[in-house]
Amino acid sequence: MAGARAFGFKECRKIGGSQIRNLLNAKDFFLFDCDGVIWHGEKAITGAPKVVSSLIKHGKNVFFVTNNCTRPRENYLNKFLRLGFTDVMQEQIFSSSYCSALYLRDVAKVQGKVFVIGGEGVRNELLQAGIPFVGDEDAPDGTIFNCALASDVKAVLVGHDDKFTFLKLAKASCYLRDPECLFLATDVDPWHPLQDGRILPGSGCLTAALEVATGRKAMVIGKPSPFMFECISSQFRVDPAQCLMVGDRLETDMLFGANCGLDTMLTLTGISQMKTAQEYRDSDHSTNQSFVPDYVVDTIADFLPAFEN
Repeated sequence: MAGARAFGFKECRKIGGSQIRNLLNAKDFFLFDCDGVIWHGEKAITGAPKVVSSLIKHGKNVFFVTNNCTRPRENYLNKFLRLGFTDVMQEQIFSSSYCSALYLRDVAKVQGKVFVIGGEGVRNELLQAGIPFVGDEDAPDGTIFNCALASDVKAVLVGHDDKFTFLKLAKASCYLRDPECLFLATDVDPWHPLQDGRILPGSGCLTAALEVATGRKAMVIGKPSPFMFECISSQFRVDPAQCLMVGDRLETDMLFGANCGLDTMLTLTGISQMKTAQEYRDSDHSTNQSFVPDYVVDTIADFLPAFEN
């Protein structure tokens, strides 16, 4: 495997110039997180559209792996196009909601309904996969004491839900009393940054509440679980040794890469910063090494000079 050490670099070292060029030449598959790597909200990271376009034009295989389950893939494609990523196709986009639908349909082969805690992204992907689901049918004044419980619920799927209620938590807890009922989470991201220093609680908070209520652990579909990579591998011939995972979150993106046997790169345009990566690298706890990136760049725009010659 042509990993970071094979290139003569120490882990968690910034690279640039010819080092980046050599790395890009050695890899055929590039996996990018989106938020904090490709864009911030409705603004593309400077140079990111040109980086993606250049990789594709040089024959590289580019995929986007995001734990953001709030929109279906076609909406993601619209966003890519809107922000100037004109070479991106829907088949390159792998979200936790899309992969959750694939798991329920193709792996679990669920025979029954799915109770959904989640929004449009999750529901749309389940609908397109032909999976029946329930979740938002209760009256505003309904309670767990008088609400109806759906029959034949065989799985509970938890994703980001800005309309999350105590009743949804209670109903999901009831369904999961059946040990045969699957318990899935799109992702376990704890929070997401907003403007002015505010944060948005992530899907992981809702999943944690349900885990406490039921005494069960959810199977996680999105990063850092390897299943998202398995989805890519099932549709494309992917060699892990020829892959580079590029992300901004050490505990999610770098761990995902480590779990899948991929070289990893941290870009400093998002959540995690160099100091934290170095602290993990220097830690005495061996488990922390999975959070350490092989390479670090300030931004993926640092790739651009490699395409100039």
